[in-house]
Amino acid sequence: MKGAEQRVSEEAQAADIAIIGAGIAGPAPGHDSDRLQESEPWIERWQEGRTGWHEATGNANLKTYWNVSGKRVLVPLCGKTQDLVWLEQQGNKVTGVELSEIAVEAFFAENKIEYTLVAGPLTAYKAKGRSITIYCGDYFEFREGPFDAHYDRGALIALPAALRRSYAEHTGSLLVSNATQLIVSLEYDESIATGPPFSVTADEILAYWPDLQRIAAHDDIANGPPKFRAAGLQEMIEVVWRSP
Repeated sequence: MKGAEQRVSEEAQAADIAIIGAGIAGPAPGHDSDRLQESEPWIERWQEGRTGWHEATGNANLKTYWNVSGKRVLVPLCGKTQDLVWLEQQGNKVTGVELSEIAVEAFFAENKIEYTLVAGPLTAYKAKGRSITIYCGDYFEFREGPFDAHYDRGALIALPAALRRSYAEHTGSLLVSNATQLIVSLEYDESIATGPPFSVTADEILAYWPDLQRIAAHDDIANGPPKFRAAGLQEMIEVVWRSP
């Protein structure tokens, strides 16, 4: 029989996968009620403040490797990231998409930005006098665009393999053909630890976006999830991909 610790670990892992998958319900078969049930654990994480993936000061790779301005930037599964503010400060018009209403409202409250609400398939939170809008709802139901830039720090790696191709295809449908892209991924030994966040190989990323170039990589295990280190993982490579 499996020990109690192993059972708890497996149950927590399964719950994490369900939670992250709920953040982007996707076009999988099923009724709307099924999708709502899958979304509830993700909402609960925001309600309970269990948001360990959030970077309070934004992502360092974005500040180092983003090199364009004057773009309309799409940021899927944005949470309440400070990256939205930084991208706007570089002269871009920024659009985030986020499932959790708590996360969206926290972004505006913490940055002291007033907003107006615009009803639609996804409710739009439009910053007053600013170039930031966040749409609240299921990313797969988002139909605005087109966008000429795309930033992804935590969306692709948050999704299990079964959803990643659908995510990439839907994202591609929202972008112009020559859109600027900056994507931050992770690579680690999934025989030792499993996500989320998930390891995504170079081959998989290039299957979605063949023109991307791997421009930087470093070991970021020090900032990895505690469950990774507890499992014995000693290396977690954070990789930066950018369009030419």
